[in-house]
Amino acid sequence: MQSFTRLILANFFLSCFFSLLNLPTAFDISVLAFPLALLFTLLVGYVSYCRLIRRGGQTLLPALIRILQYEPFVFIAAFVIRRSGASGLPFGIDLVSCLVWIALTVLTFVILREMGAGRLAAVNAEWASYLESLKKPPFSGPTALKRLGIELLEWVDALVQAVFTIILLNIFLFQLYEIPSESMVPTFLIKDRVAVFKTLAGPRFPLSEVGLPYLQKYKRGDIVVFRNPHYSDDRKSEVKTFMSQFLYMLTLTFVKTNTDEHGELKADPLVKRIVGVPGEQLMLMDGKLYARTKEQPAFRVVEDDAAWATWDLNSLSPGVKARVQWIPLTEAEAANTLSVEQRRRNLDLHLVQSECDVLVREFRRYCPQDADTGVSGFDAVFTDYDRYEYHFFRDIYDNTAKLLASPAGGAWFEAFMTSWASGLGNLAAYSEADPADAAALIGGNLYDDACFRLNLMLKLAAGRLMVRIAALIEQGASEAAAKADVQVKNLLEDAEALNNYVMHQDQRNMCVFPRGEGNYIPEGCFLMMGDNRYNSLDMRHSYEQVLTPLTARDDYSLCYYSNLEPQYVSYRRILGKASLRFWPLGRFGRVR
Repeated sequence: MQSFTRLILANFFLSCFFSLLNLPTAFDISVLAFPLALLFTLLVGYVSYCRLIRRGGQTLLPALIRILQYEPFVFIAAFVIRRSGASGLPFGIDLVSCLVWIALTVLTFVILREMGAGRLAAVNAEWASYLESLKKPPFSGPTALKRLGIELLEWVDALVQAVFTIILLNIFLFQLYEIPSESMVPTFLIKDRVAVFKTLAGPRFPLSEVGLPYLQKYKRGDIVVFRNPHYSDDRKSEVKTFMSQFLYMLTLTFVKTNTDEHGELKADPLVKRIVGVPGEQLMLMDGKLYARTKEQPAFRVVEDDAAWATWDLNSLSPGVKARVQWIPLTEAEAANTLSVEQRRRNLDLHLVQSECDVLVREFRRYCPQDADTGVSGFDAVFTDYDRYEYHFFRDIYDNTAKLLASPAGGAWFEAFMTSWASGLGNLAAYSEADPADAAALIGGNLYDDACFRLNLMLKLAAGRLMVRIAALIEQGASEAAAKADVQVKNLLEDAEALNNYVMHQDQRNMCVFPRGEGNYIPEGCFLMMGDNRYNSLDMRHSYEQVLTPLTARDDYSLCYYSNLEPQYVSYRRILGKASLRFWPLGRFGRVR
């Protein structure tokens, strides 16, 4: 009995200390933590010591057991509420509070174990006898309705305790996660549910920096769940995120309330695959991932990436394909992608320059007002927005007419078609580069070289169209007649094929990352992508599109809207590996 009394007193004094650690320093929601912890502490002390031990109030034994079962949940709630205010607490106080909560939780389990069947008799035989007498007989007579009410209350109590236990397990052991998008098709489909094991990933106490030690090791190919770095992680956002996740877990992933400032559900956390590891510099080109390191300075294809990167969903099995809501490319568009890339790789810059010169001479024939006055001020007519490649081809008839009506139209057309060669130095000495020979590539890498060539392909398409339309305008053809011309139709089809490729440019390719010679992904950081590369807004992208020149090596480059802004993610934002798909049952299994 003396040892049991010491356990009760230790629990009471630790609870008092924990309550003091939650004293408020500001008048906001955090003021509720101290009275919650203190009132619960006084309740535990009164029932356990004053009534049970000092007065022998054995009738309170069932109530004490229930109270102690809720103690870890009440104190973790006080911990969270105290940190939900406008300002947090010093790390030292957080650390002490966490250690005291752990000690209280362990002590509570020890006390409940001592009060369990088979051990309580050694503490107090009368208590054990009393609890034995409370065992419920079968429902009968006038007490049946009362017994039914008690039974229902016990079911509610068991359910509430089970939910809170799951929440604690979700914080420190595993997290349930519902797949919200198709970025990981075919590995995950929308509404798939996965379990993410967190213990080795250093899970932290809610709204604090205190947590378990980080022991998890990650490698390329691991599927991880992580906090989205695109969203703010200030205290207000973190409190809202935690409360949303609390409700999300409380409802077993069925209720989502984590919204941004626009009321849209946040894409947080994310589930993606690690494709880049510390010490690497990466590049994605024509659907192939390249990597280099300080020890291996030449880019090499990452062969493993082909095992999970998915580019053409049309090849999926009928059963999986039927559950996919959106297939980004048709079979014809997928074939067009490969065709454009092959044409781009085979592009001969000498032949391009020769054709550009011919097109310039042809166009100048239709410019009777052409005075070689230069192109100063021409951007007032053709802004960057006008040179957005989609608009440029959409308005190709009007654009041609503008040039023909401008005194500087011929000069601008010449600059547009030929200025790209000035940055290449002696073009006559230029020869097509071996992709492995970075020094011979425009910009020194495959990505910059490819963007430069894609811009030239678009310019050739535009130049051919403008020359043909200029000839038709001279003949008096209207816009409708010009667009009905067979040659114009064929040229517009080619322009449309190029436009379809540019629209997916930032999903298909990625610039060298991190940028700069000798820059590599830092230690403890990773780059993540979705397997469904055409339908994955991942760590390659920002959430805003910016009108961007296709190449920085041409003052008259056509433009496109780009959201390419790769960033790596620190291990501290990773919640753990997605290890088990548990729903739907037909897809149950370990994630590989």
